[in-house]
Amino acid sequence: MTGVLAPVLLQSQSNETLDTLLGPMYWLLEQWAGLLGWVAREAGIGMLSYGFMQRGILVGLCIGVMAPLIGTFLVHRQLALIGDALAHTAFAGVAVGLFLNAVIDLGVTPYLTAVVVAMIAALFIELISEVTDAYNDVSMAIVLSTGFALGTTLITINAGGMTVSVEQYLFGNLSTVTSQSAAILLVLFGIIVGMVALTRNQLLYVTFDETAARVSGIPVNWYNRIMVMLTALVVVGAMQIMGVILVAAMLVVPVAGASQVARSFNESLLVSIVLAELSVLLGIAISYQIGATAGGVIVLCGVGIYTVAVAFGKLKTKYGDQEVPEMGSIDVTDDDTTATVWTDEADGRDAATDD
Repeated sequence: MTGVLAPVLLQSQSNETLDTLLGPMYWLLEQWAGLLGWVAREAGIGMLSYGFMQRGILVGLCIGVMAPLIGTFLVHRQLALIGDALAHTAFAGVAVGLFLNAVIDLGVTPYLTAVVVAMIAALFIELISEVTDAYNDVSMAIVLSTGFALGTTLITINAGGMTVSVEQYLFGNLSTVTSQSAAILLVLFGIIVGMVALTRNQLLYVTFDETAARVSGIPVNWYNRIMVMLTALVVVGAMQIMGVILVAAMLVVPVAGASQVARSFNESLLVSIVLAELSVLLGIAISYQIGATAGGVIVLCGVGIYTVAVAFGKLKTKYGDQEVPEMGSIDVTDDDTTATVWTDEADGRDAATDD
């Protein structure tokens, strides 16, 4: 009897501990639900009265900020495909969580195991590139293949004669966003935005001139690791709605659209967030009306907006007095970032010399 109750007690205790840590996030979710509930009553928008829609919209809005925030750096470093690689390893993390829950009744949410596995995979991508001197796309392909192979192997192993369903993780599902997973997403959102705010100048310098960054004394490998680990967090967070197959689109499509009309890095970042949020809101609303998967509709809306941005950029080039910059050639001189980083590093070297 004790052996039967032990896993149940362990699962209950782990959930209680996690819920305690997420207490402030649950409070934010309650306030958000109250706000959308009020809007639903006053404006007569029925879909906003459902709890799963309230949580799904909040998660979508957070993704609309996180993904372009990281994607802007990735696209201009020609690392757009890293989202796919980490998404497939995040799928392996989900498979690990589901497998452990089925075999030993661990009681852990698969999104937490996905975070751990995706961050380890992100470090392996950088490690393979550094140790073997291979191109980034080679290390990404190796990690992608390994992650998906591990995931499919664990999923297809019978646990007690049963297999677990992974459709919601592959394709995303708005209705399966629980309060706990939404709270975890809010924590990831805070970590990502905070880290980018703290390291923005260094990341920007490494993105546009890695060689000069090394010469100036910036630990380039360290900031590369920060970037891929933040990408892993974005991928896991977006996987709830977008699914493994489509999650990389939110890292790339809004940024590609913004690059058609933006003239500076800051402008590209802001425009890409606006385009992403527009894609999310339109996609969720349309998917609710037609009964389709939100992730697919969001991506289609994003591609449609990208097409409009390309057309607008071409018209601006034809009838305006400036040309649309090519991908990866966004001007950063107006941000004064390069000068700031150079000055900071020079001051550090001077201080070290004086000592």
